[in-house]
Amino acid sequence: MTLSFELSPEQMAVRMQARQVADDILSEVAPAISSIPRPEDRFYALQPVYKQLAGLGFVKGLVPDQYGGAYFDNLTFALAAEELARVDINAPTALLGTGLGLNPIINFGTEEQKNRWLPLFCDGEPRLAAIAYTEVTGGANYDSEDPTVGIRTFARREGDEWVINGAKHYTTNASGWDGQGADLISVVCRTDPALPPLESLAVIVVEKGTPGVEITDMIDTIGHRATNSPRVEFRDVRVPVGNIVGKPGDGLDIVATAFSWTCSSIAAACVGRMRAAFDYSLHFAKTDHRSGPVPVIEYQNAGYMLVDIKTRIEAVRYFAWKAADHFDRTGGRDRELANEAKIFASETAVQVVYDAMRLVGVDAYTNLTPIAAIMEDVLCFPVYDGGNMGVRRRNVHNLLKADGFDSLGAAENRLSVPEYA
Repeated sequence: MTLSFELSPEQMAVRMQARQVADDILSEVAPAISSIPRPEDRFYALQPVYKQLAGLGFVKGLVPDQYGGAYFDNLTFALAAEELARVDINAPTALLGTGLGLNPIINFGTEEQKNRWLPLFCDGEPRLAAIAYTEVTGGANYDSEDPTVGIRTFARREGDEWVINGAKHYTTNASGWDGQGADLISVVCRTDPALPPLESLAVIVVEKGTPGVEITDMIDTIGHRATNSPRVEFRDVRVPVGNIVGKPGDGLDIVATAFSWTCSSIAAACVGRMRAAFDYSLHFAKTDHRSGPVPVIEYQNAGYMLVDIKTRIEAVRYFAWKAADHFDRTGGRDRELANEAKIFASETAVQVVYDAMRLVGVDAYTNLTPIAAIMEDVLCFPVYDGGNMGVRRRNVHNLLKADGFDSLGAAENRLSVPEYA
């Protein structure tokens, strides 16, 4: 038996298509948003680009084939994410946000729910989904055993309806393209304020046009300039009782699975942004003399720094591939590699781009090069989508503490803790 990192023809086709799309389409994003002051308007300006991605099947790739999609497994999506993020992080983030919003339905929804909601995202239109997860007081304590803290968005049952009240922020895509809401929002909430998440945490789907959903603010960010980070408030939002995914208490597994799905793609996106910094730095080192007699790359310290940068990129890429493949092999039940890949990739990306900045010098801290903007993007990776300190390390720490933890499980294609399956 041999170990191979060779991609299938189908995977290479997706990778090459994403590379071409990035060069031909996503390259339009930066100039389109450069002079737009308001964050919501920068996001709205992304719609024509996202529409092209939808027309090319990237949104459809989030949906399983049997519901009208052309599903990308986790590894294939990660391959595409690297290529897209190399040129622009905003459009891939909108895609990731849509996948995150659909993930609870795909993995835990009933057949009726899947047939009701998933085909909507397969018509080539720029549909948006979102997951309303982060509380305005902080979102890292969703699994607290103390019912008086943690998730403060609640859904009470009244007859055949759930009535949702609460507020979330950093809810990527939640505004929709017109400020009137995403096509679908998966709301992480609790169904009883007296019960801990193990008994009360739930995910309830809210469709566009449902009264009581209001976008009340838009958070601006130093990077991811066209990514949508709204505050969304739910005020007596009424949805049918059948809009709950699973049952109260299932939210713990639903949320963990959804955010495990994103990990490999975020790690791959980190590779894409690192590649952009490396490519610029390598070109700079080969062509710029910095007032010296030879190009910068001829100096050992510069050459060695480029070697270290490239080595880290390769390490992160194959870790992302391994984590994505393990996620696919375990049917999304993996927790260890997914979280570790997100931690390692995001923190390595910051170091790599910083080293590229040191190599290029003070120009890298200006708008004379793309590196400062890349740094603004990568600084987000360690703190979003479940911050590395508040969520990701805690997830792995819990695995390490669990009885039966198998330190070689993930390396040998087993679950680290079988009972977590």
